[in-house]
Amino acid sequence: MSSARSITAAVNPPRAVYLDYPLGHTAGKRADPINQLDIMQDTLTAFEQIVEPGTIIDLDYEWQEDDAWKDSVMRPQQSHAGNNSEPGQGHNDTRTERYDTPQYQNDQDAAVADPDCPSCVFLKEG
Repeated sequence: MSSARSITAAVNPPRAVYLDYPLGHTAGKRADPINQLDIMQDTLTAFEQIVEPGTIIDLDYEWQEDDAWKDSVMRPQQSHAGNNSEPGQGHNDTRTERYDTPQYQNDQDAAVADPDCPSCVFLKEG
């Protein structure tokens, strides 16, 4: 089950369902057991029916009547502490710094990373 279609396609799972809901809501809307049950039933049915490896089925549910929720879902919320416009400052943004090059937890991970991995687009330079 996924709410990140491009990432799911990149890892090429044996079978998957995609739900166009905000991250963290892959199994349905909070406090909406009917929505959750419908999604789970459709997901299990899809998993039974998928025969072609790598198939991703898009579930036909809407988070809201329009896509306005997508405009702000990935943006950090402004904090009450200040109006500093510097990135990472004055926001409730606790994400780690991003780099243009791959970062590894240790030297062993770096040594086994495959720079020619076809689905690891983030390892490609240029």
